Amino acid sequence: MMRDPVQTIGNLIDKQSVAYIGSVDGEGFPNVKAMLPPRKREGISVFYFTTNTSSRRVAQYRENPKACVYFCDKRFFRGVQMLGTAEVLEDDETKREIWREGDTMYYPGGVTDPDYCVLRITVTRGRYYSNFSSEDFPV
Repeated sequence: MMRDPVQTIGNLIDKQSVAYIGSVDGEGFPNVKAMLPPRKREGISVFYFTTNTSSRRVAQYRENPKACVYFCDKRFFRGVQMLGTAEVLEDDETKREIWREGDTMYYPGGVTDPDYCVLRITVTRGRYYSNFSSEDFPV
């Protein structure tokens, strides 16, 4: 059993170079996509990702906000899945806060590029796997 889920899960997340996010399509099927790690996190309950406003994932979250985020430590075969909801944020303040130098590679119009938005995924529960066992935890 994890003594401190926030520290254990937070450490696992901070060491990963890839995050996997899940959404639900219009037919009710799960869709999973590899993403760059979150730009910002609030503990282990809120995660901020950059993405394209025109993306399939954004359209799916607007239709159905159910979301999951998965982080995997391949070296030690540990992972954490967290379930919650996604919001598509397009306000200037959030976009500027999450923006990083070099993002013009993806969004040539800069921080005001209409194809740049932020996904905020807020999780309510999770499941952690390590040492051949899994445990659920509230967030």
